[in-house]
Amino acid sequence: MTTNAAAADLPSPPDAAKKPYEVKAPFGATRSDEYYWLRDDKRENKEMLAYLNAENAYADAYMAPLKPVQDKLYDEIVARIKQDDSSVPFRERGYWYYTRFETGKDYPIHARRKGTMDAPEEILLDVNAMAAGKDYFNVAEYEISPDNKIMAWTDDDVGRRQNKIHFRNLETGETYPETIPGVTSYTAWADDNKTLFYVENDPETLLTTRVKKHVLGTPVSQDETVYEEKDNSFYIGLWRTRDDKYICIDVGSTVMTEIRCAPAADPKTFAVLSPRERDVEYYADHLGDRWVIRTNADGAENFKIVTAPDGSASRKDWKDWVPHREDVFIEDIELFDGFAAISERSEGLERIRLLKAGDKEEYVKADETAYSMGFAVNSEPDTDWLRYTYTSMTTPPTTYELNTKTGERRQLKQQPVIGYDPSKYATERVWATARDGTRIPVSLVYKKGFEKNGKAAMLQYAYGSYGASMDPGFSIVNVSLLDRGMVYALAHIRGGQEMGRKWYDDGKLFHKKNTFTDFIDVTDHLVKEGYAAKDRVAAYGGSAGGLLMGAIANMAPEKYRVILSQVPFVDVVTTMLDPTIPLTTNEYDEWGNPEKKEYYDYMITYSPYDNLKKQAYPAIFVGTGLWDSQVQYWEPAKYVARLRDLDTGKQPVLFRTNMDAGHGGKSGRFRKYREQSEMFAFMLDQLGVGATTATH
Repeated sequence: MTTNAAAADLPSPPDAAKKPYEVKAPFGATRSDEYYWLRDDKRENKEMLAYLNAENAYADAYMAPLKPVQDKLYDEIVARIKQDDSSVPFRERGYWYYTRFETGKDYPIHARRKGTMDAPEEILLDVNAMAAGKDYFNVAEYEISPDNKIMAWTDDDVGRRQNKIHFRNLETGETYPETIPGVTSYTAWADDNKTLFYVENDPETLLTTRVKKHVLGTPVSQDETVYEEKDNSFYIGLWRTRDDKYICIDVGSTVMTEIRCAPAADPKTFAVLSPRERDVEYYADHLGDRWVIRTNADGAENFKIVTAPDGSASRKDWKDWVPHREDVFIEDIELFDGFAAISERSEGLERIRLLKAGDKEEYVKADETAYSMGFAVNSEPDTDWLRYTYTSMTTPPTTYELNTKTGERRQLKQQPVIGYDPSKYATERVWATARDGTRIPVSLVYKKGFEKNGKAAMLQYAYGSYGASMDPGFSIVNVSLLDRGMVYALAHIRGGQEMGRKWYDDGKLFHKKNTFTDFIDVTDHLVKEGYAAKDRVAAYGGSAGGLLMGAIANMAPEKYRVILSQVPFVDVVTTMLDPTIPLTTNEYDEWGNPEKKEYYDYMITYSPYDNLKKQAYPAIFVGTGLWDSQVQYWEPAKYVARLRDLDTGKQPVLFRTNMDAGHGGKSGRFRKYREQSEMFAFMLDQLGVGATTATH
């Protein structure tokens, strides 16, 4: 079926050395890990680097005959992009802010104009110039002081999400000498225009441990710690409330939150709104004379909205405003002077509910049966207009604004997609029944003229962890697959939150295997219904979705012709036994703590690395980044090395390490499409899909 060079023409796959090593759990359990030596926290071990380079060389050799296909895919994707594009401007404190791209350039330009969009442009950050000569560069965030004169921004030139803060005077153009390293992207100015609060990262674990404040013109070494979190299962966030009255620090784990706030005008003392309590999450905002809080307290599994007076936001003063519903999951709320907007989910789809004066309600209308809808930038509360985004698998991302008084709707922008005609494609929502009887929603897209005759090739994608919902949106990349006659399926499996909080709870901890069996059962349903040939199914997932890929490869290898796994979390038990690795301690309530035997015993039954066995595996493409801070490179490296030992089949296994990138891949606007094109060229070859586009 494939067009690649014969195996005899290829070098032998790399063979990593085995070195005996035992991984021990505190209660006495031991496991053999012959490839543990591939871990090097400093990324300097010559033998390890030689192995990664050998894998890259093998991938190069295998992919060489497919270079024309890869180049064609890349050219198609980039040709759809309007290169001199810009974002929808938003107004804040008298300035219009926006981001724009220039033709042929990889990075954005952040800019603003005073008063109107006809005013002269003021370039805040030209990221192209900043990234010159660097293999990786990313500006995470920038914040402007309340008087509009000073900009603080965070950037990262490695890819480990260890940022540095810099300052610039926007009136004079002067960049201040002080730089603050080792921070997250969260920053917040005080009203004095010289005090900046920021969140510090631990250099090893990347845990957010402290909130500090820096006063411009003073030594960074003297920055005062205003809050320190002792529990390493919590993340720290930092923000200003909707009305800019408060600066707030939020600390949250998988199952609880705690927020403390201080007046932005005089942020000396950060007072706790409501003390942390296990299994109680709350997210607070402030506008006018009250707090508005989204919470799952009092059994509100799908969350409810409560209010509290300005003087006290403790639980005893909470009053229900928007009650809990079993069939609606409340995801977010945006406050305005004259109304509020709620982002919520029902039947696996997003919608926006408007709450108006007199408790009147109405919903923002959707134009299709499967879509994604959410808030756009609504920077100022004193308006009757709500900005929101809309997309579907056939509709490019579109920004609208809706007048909540008159009902008038304006389209502000639709992402331009050159040469794309949405009328030539169709999307639908179907339901697959899982083995335990649960109905799983699936979003599908294909080119019109497609026939459900059981012959097509299909790519099935899912994530299924952390309560992260994968909503049906437009992909500029997937058009190339649809044009070749493929079907793209997005499986909304348990572990996400598409169907409410229970959907998440039923896909984590001791229910984690539901995530994997849901994916397999969706595949069976779609094949049975004729959407794909049983020998032409590809599966794709990344990060925790890479865990999913590793699990289905072990559980049902015969159902997939090819598996694409990016930055995969495949060594679950060893990683979760090591609290020095970024993310581990924060995620005990997601996966379980294997230092406790009951969790260890369950996790060991699905961890992909631990469940590799002698059997025939499908063709597999694994990608990672050497500097990945979320899933360390050694997990996929060890996984591929052991997979090569045990795989009794004849399908290719490729392992690509990006030697200068982190969790999100290479930086830059177009470089990521090179990586995707290589992976998809491998997939098309395995599925027997032609290099040229199909016609209907």
